[in-house]
Amino acid sequence: MTDNTNNTDNTAFVSPFDSSGVVRTADGVLRYPDLPRSLIDMFRTAVERNPNGEALVELGGDRVMFQQWWDRSSRVAGGLRTMGIAEGDRVAIHLINGNDWAYAFFGVLMAGAIVVPVNTRFSESEVQYVVTDSGAKYVFEDGVDLPDGEPHVAEIASSDALAGIFYTSGTTGFPKGAMTTHENFLSNCETCRRVIGMAEDVELRNLISVPMFHVTGCNSQLLLTLYLGGTTVIMPTFDVQSFLRAIVDENVNVIISVPAILWLAMNQDNFDEFDVSHVRYVTYGGAPMATEIINKLRANMPAARLGNGFGLTETSSVSTFLPDEYADERPETVGFAAPVVELRLDDPDPDSGVGELLIRGQNVVAGYWNKPEQTAETFVDGWLRTGDLARIDHHGFVQIVDRMKDMVNRGGENVYSVEVENAIATHPEVFEVAVIGVPDTMMGEKVGAVVVAQPNTDPDPAAICQWVRDQIADFKVPQFITFREEPLPRNAGGKVLKARLREETTWGDQLR
Repeated sequence: MTDNTNNTDNTAFVSPFDSSGVVRTADGVLRYPDLPRSLIDMFRTAVERNPNGEALVELGGDRVMFQQWWDRSSRVAGGLRTMGIAEGDRVAIHLINGNDWAYAFFGVLMAGAIVVPVNTRFSESEVQYVVTDSGAKYVFEDGVDLPDGEPHVAEIASSDALAGIFYTSGTTGFPKGAMTTHENFLSNCETCRRVIGMAEDVELRNLISVPMFHVTGCNSQLLLTLYLGGTTVIMPTFDVQSFLRAIVDENVNVIISVPAILWLAMNQDNFDEFDVSHVRYVTYGGAPMATEIINKLRANMPAARLGNGFGLTETSSVSTFLPDEYADERPETVGFAAPVVELRLDDPDPDSGVGELLIRGQNVVAGYWNKPEQTAETFVDGWLRTGDLARIDHHGFVQIVDRMKDMVNRGGENVYSVEVENAIATHPEVFEVAVIGVPDTMMGEKVGAVVVAQPNTDPDPAAICQWVRDQIADFKVPQFITFREEPLPRNAGGKVLKARLREETTWGDQLR
């Protein structure tokens, strides 16, 4: 095993981020020592600092001040308590983006309970699994009035108290709940502040265009902006024209998104009609940024600092970051370890230097809810086994080169191949199937399936897609299906040789 400082020339390592005050505690983990005790304390500070400042703007909805946000959330907490929600109970949020999502999030915490964000694109069976597995005693649903009662604000005794459970799909096909503490959330806020390089004199206006049930939308946008006392502008549903109009009309100066959305926005026929030159920060993740997109961002947002962040649900969002100074020079990488993050490569190949990326830091979650065996397999001796294959060069740049679990990264959405393969394989006309990523300029990857049909059958690709759609979330349904007559290539152990399959496969027209 090698770590991120085990090099023949340690002086070549670059340290572009502010690491002042970072300490190593008795358990060996790097930490920011002066964080608020809890997300509630963080929220209280923001309210006391600027009670009448604009905190939330829901496009097409209300504008909300910090004090109003606090008051509404505390009433939601009171309503939950009246309904019997007690400290430590789990409460699920199955809402689209909006102010209600923000009220619900802090209402749950103020009730002393634990937030369980639910992917609104999950199928009904997937939603039910999350609710059942977490033991959620209440579910916020669209179209249902928020609970309301006498204001209630629980006091959180310790920063290592559990605050949220974010579910992330796994190769078994069953989502896993990443147990996120108050400290995890807050460390990500401080990391984002430092790596993005937020200036103290800028009044931040951050546009959330990605789902708030994701760690990006919640942890690195909603909570980060609150941490810095800025304004969060929320898109209930994504529409590219609304996205561009919001940047202009709401004077948005912070955009945190995925390359696919930025590519789509700048390739609109009327893009030149939108003056976006005032944007100060553009942070992206989920996939490397194509040079063509970087160049266009530079031309249209000349004042903006660019940056590529990498992380997982299990790291509360950001673990590495490629800052503006290196965005053009090393766009194929995800930059350097964050100030409280340490990296290692497990069993690196002596020729390529590629090994499984391991992460340790204040941002790493406490494990998986209700899954002790998978927790023991993934969180080993204080290190998170990411399942990502990476290399770290002698300057400290991290490059993600493959996914051990055959994950397809569809525009920032993680689609696990085994889950999709399992759904397709149940179709009566399918003999065997392998799912791989199809390279795409806009999305990074799209989901592709190579199918070997049962003898004497002629499966309809559209019918297979509908079959799959009835079982799993829509964003996981293949956009490309190709058929082959010969069996899938496998090694001696029976494992499909996906690298070879990628070379052998020619994709036809996109299905949807």
